[in-house]
Amino acid sequence: IGSPNEFDNRCTGTNIPPEYYASCEKGSKDAFADGALVGGEVEGIRVVLQDGASHAVDSSDMAFRTCMANAVRDAMRNSSPSVLEPVMAVEVDVPAEFQGTVVAGLNRRMGMIQSSDMNEDGSGIRIEAEIPLSNMFGYSTELRSQTQGKGEFTMEYLRHSAVPRNVQDELTKKYQ
Repeated sequence: IGSPNEFDNRCTGTNIPPEYYASCEKGSKDAFADGALVGGEVEGIRVVLQDGASHAVDSSDMAFRTCMANAVRDAMRNSSPSVLEPVMAVEVDVPAEFQGTVVAGLNRRMGMIQSSDMNEDGSGIRIEAEIPLSNMFGYSTELRSQTQGKGEFTMEYLRHSAVPRNVQDELTKKYQ
């Protein structure tokens, strides 16, 4: 989908004892797994560990892991993160007389119409659109109703894209 997460250890010296480097990396991965906004996995994050501090009594693998996870989560929250959703490439084949109704229905589902052309065999219209997957639930029933059962559609994964800001705010409120 996007770029993988990275952990880059650039520590020099002994402020963080080398035996805790793996715990710092695990803490980063913990934060990557549950994200900053809605508890979903994140991607495209690069964490650079440059320095830190340890304590003879209080330092442990778990302390470094927890500290690193909390630091990464805080940094992610302050970095303008976005919630992504799958976007589908949708092809709809319909008789020409239903084109307007079907295009209007796709637009209501936040579809971005890419093309609308005559089918190769001239029997109808092929409409190509990009639509968020969450907006495609129930579409087969709607298409049947719009076309008197004469329409067909296919969809396949295209990419992930950021959800609209109002949707992201709503999802974030539900998670917290």
